[in-house]
Amino acid sequence: MSKLRNIAIIAHVDHGKTTLIDVMLRQAGTFRDNQRVEERVMDSNDLEKERGITILAKCTSIQWKDTRINIIDTPGHADFGGEVERILGMVDGVLVLVDAAEGPMPQTKFVLMKALAQGLRPIVVINKVDRPDARVEEVLNEVFDLFVALDANDAQLDFPVIYASGRNGWAVKDLNDPRENLHCIMEEVVRYVEEPDVDVDATFAFLVTLIESDNFLGRILTGKIESGVAKVGMPIKGINLDGTVVEQGRITKLLSFDGIERNPVDIAEAGSIVSIAGLTNTTVADTVGAIELKSPLKAIPIDPPTMAITIGVNDSPLAGTEGTKVTSRMIRDRLFKEAESNVAIRVKETENADAFEVGGRGELQLGVLIENMRREGFELSVSRPRVLFKTNEAGEREEPMEEVQVDVDEAYSGIVVEKLSMRKGNMTEMRPSSGGKLRMKFIMPSRGMIGYQGEFMTDTRGSGVLSRIFTGYGPYKGDIAGRRNGVLISNATGVAVEYALWGLEERGFLIIPHGVRIYEGMIIGQHSRDNDLEVNALKAKQLTNIRTTSKDEAVKLTPPKIPTLEQAIAYIEEDELMEVTPKNIRLRKRYLDPNLRKRMEKAKSA
Repeated sequence: MSKLRNIAIIAHVDHGKTTLIDVMLRQAGTFRDNQRVEERVMDSNDLEKERGITILAKCTSIQWKDTRINIIDTPGHADFGGEVERILGMVDGVLVLVDAAEGPMPQTKFVLMKALAQGLRPIVVINKVDRPDARVEEVLNEVFDLFVALDANDAQLDFPVIYASGRNGWAVKDLNDPRENLHCIMEEVVRYVEEPDVDVDATFAFLVTLIESDNFLGRILTGKIESGVAKVGMPIKGINLDGTVVEQGRITKLLSFDGIERNPVDIAEAGSIVSIAGLTNTTVADTVGAIELKSPLKAIPIDPPTMAITIGVNDSPLAGTEGTKVTSRMIRDRLFKEAESNVAIRVKETENADAFEVGGRGELQLGVLIENMRREGFELSVSRPRVLFKTNEAGEREEPMEEVQVDVDEAYSGIVVEKLSMRKGNMTEMRPSSGGKLRMKFIMPSRGMIGYQGEFMTDTRGSGVLSRIFTGYGPYKGDIAGRRNGVLISNATGVAVEYALWGLEERGFLIIPHGVRIYEGMIIGQHSRDNDLEVNALKAKQLTNIRTTSKDEAVKLTPPKIPTLEQAIAYIEEDELMEVTPKNIRLRKRYLDPNLRKRMEKAKSA
């Protein structure tokens, strides 16, 4: 049997890890010369392709000479940290990929911290060294400083360094070496990363790390065989972390990774990363083992959710007209299925049978879940995100805190500092960065970051880079001011008329185009003042036989600012909801009837 190496690639968003894996697969002969393969083949999910980020961890495999290298492409965004923590338990080494201009970023730090704590030895790959603004030596020093700050041991600090251009398909150990291919990365993995330390003769035990459903095979469990041998047809059982037997069954299918495909095999030995079918209730962090296995394998505890939203049945007047999955039973089943495979998501039933509380790591992760559901045909109503507080031993209220790092042009630094200070941010560092930018670091409550991303991009004219990472819980920081403006609310149901909307433009800006269906209580724009205003968007132009220049002037609407899903989630206030359907995202008041709204406001203030 060939030798084995299991590694994970960890990097910040957009530092090029998925592209690098593409080229490694090609150069290792995984694809035929004439085979047509999509770019960024590992980002297979539609949302991943659209956003250019990795959301789901994926495994691939390369045969390099007499060694099989299993490579796991991990998400680089802290919101998907639940994936990252589990994956690192399967590997024996990591490739730390760092951009030669940007240097190590917070997400690099987040995953690296987890990897170093598990004793994994890293290989540092400084990617994009051919960028005109590359600062290779400085970045290497920053990486070393980061390792020291994260308490790396002496063996971890003595890391090998490789300089690469993933897109151009070359990597070298010395920048003066000829730039031909990526072979030196594969050679270094074989040389530096240790073989899995496992016992083939022991009882079969396998830790479930990833889970997915297949229409033909049922539940597919992916993980690393920690000991023993797995064979198709052998009797097995699932054990949870408490040592309780969840179920018994047989291995109906055993799948091994070969390139980007999974091929059936009859037998797999300890150290291999494989997928198993045959069990129906065993889930992530459970152990699958032979019938005689006594105790479960140790699993890594996962950081708890820091943010929650309420997802419920869409009860607007347009409910059921655009989606196919509209009942609370369908929504409940889908959410619990998500929580089963994604351990960073928690779902709880609420007092209202038609609504469910969904906890996650951040707006992006929750936004991805909602986007996936709307694409599957669901209609939903979604509340404003709220952070999950906790009480410490002294009885004091604590809230989740984040380290926020921003790189901005000096001209925009003032407005960024002002906005983050208003959101209870405390600046901890300010220094020059690459490309003539300023790098600033803040410690601030997660609450303060809700809805800030869009504002940040506007304030920095799209040139700023913002990264954030959960650092733990800290003392409650007090009230944070929400949205300053009120909204324009439709006072009737019908189709929005161009002439009516034109007359409303002086009151604020619109978030809907003309010709769309609207209903009483639906938000159609933002008021220029701080109070909500009920308006008539159905009023048509009066037709008379009197002709005047003022009456005949053409109606020209300013293009509406239609919010994206993430912008809409962050925009709404406590008394508002987002209506999500496969075709539309609408904003509305929680209580559509104006009289009921007033009663509720009075009751709240009392």
